[in-house]
Amino acid sequence: MTIEIQPQSIGPATVRVPGSKSYTHRTLIAAGLADGESTVVRPLLSEDSHFTMQALAQMGVTLSQPGGTLTIVGCGGRPAPSAAPIELGNSGTSMRLLTAVAALGQGAYTLTGTPRMQERPIRELGDALNALGVPITYLGRPGCPPITVQGGRISADKVSIDCRISSQYLSGLLLTAPCTLEGMEIEVVGGPVSKPYIDMTVEILECFGIRLERDGYRHFTVPGGQTYRPGAYTVAPDASQAGYFWAAAAISGTTITVKDVHPDAVQGDVRLAEVFGQMGCRVTATPDGIAVTGADLRSVAVDMGDMPDMVPTLAVVAAFAKGTTVMTNVAHLRAKECDRLAAVESELAKMGIEARSTADTLSVTGGTPHGAEIETYDDHRIAMCFAVAGLRVPGVRITNPDCVAKSFPNFWEVFGGLASDHRKPLCINP
Repeated sequence: MTIEIQPQSIGPATVRVPGSKSYTHRTLIAAGLADGESTVVRPLLSEDSHFTMQALAQMGVTLSQPGGTLTIVGCGGRPAPSAAPIELGNSGTSMRLLTAVAALGQGAYTLTGTPRMQERPIRELGDALNALGVPITYLGRPGCPPITVQGGRISADKVSIDCRISSQYLSGLLLTAPCTLEGMEIEVVGGPVSKPYIDMTVEILECFGIRLERDGYRHFTVPGGQTYRPGAYTVAPDASQAGYFWAAAAISGTTITVKDVHPDAVQGDVRLAEVFGQMGCRVTATPDGIAVTGADLRSVAVDMGDMPDMVPTLAVVAAFAKGTTVMTNVAHLRAKECDRLAAVESELAKMGIEARSTADTLSVTGGTPHGAEIETYDDHRIAMCFAVAGLRVPGVRITNPDCVAKSFPNFWEVFGGLASDHRKPLCINP
């Protein structure tokens, strides 16, 4: 299946994006470890979050969904055994967080996923769990899923973790630590990348009544014997998804407001709006949310370490800017749902735009993009960011558009709603 974007006038518009994928995963797990019943309001209901929910159900957590609200009865910090393998697709967040949580359980848990998941690294987390006394077995490629975790074996309370590839390794340990007998002292010896995601994890822990101390991003102390507090929790809108609509405004010259996303959000991806401001756009914080108004675009140099998921989006916008945009601190994008640096280089080249990556940078030289058929590599973010280019460029066709179900199931509906004349569809099946 292919979707072709039809260039036309869009906006001004106000859009609502779904709940944060990152907050949803963390809230589901915290509620799943709680002792009692919680409700989760406005969660992201997508392919990835369903993998986490199914895994929690296999671990003895009860989940029900009356309307758009989830009701979760937790396992009190002691996951039930699961004889069947736990299938997590290509959800890296699910894999890394639940690998750590499985250490609290009973017996052996096997966590597996798609062929791409079986190439994605998890060794640093496995090494940390081994150091805590948890036996880990790699069933395929060394250091990657599928992985077997022997639950109920945590015998140490001090551990170091290398987070140069992913901060999710640390987040998994932080979510697990309160439910251990002795607690955990965690020292970060490499990185971490994506620091705002660590802040999100700490925020969720504190919302659920968990006590901890931290020294920046280097040292964390979590007392043991704690209980996650059940309650009612609301998931914030996803700043990552907001970025596609700010990008649409940036290249089309219109104004798009993303509802209920504000500059003080913990999510690092909210900073993409600031970057668009540096490129020449007008960025306004309103009571409704953040509005971006497009303008003539100029290149920027920006550290993307705290908003890695926005690298492909910024790369597409940079294709329409004057000069060469340089993004640094991006090496870990090669271990995402696909090698996103290689994907962006390849697909921009199809559109006549020069993009080059090194070990830790991505550079995009703006020009005059032309239409092309975009390979998405089964990566939701590649599909959504290149769809934005089609607002300005005739002939942009997105292959495998259904891959957006991973994080934004109704993306094409919301994106299509940007059209000023609703009699002319923005997205068609050629």
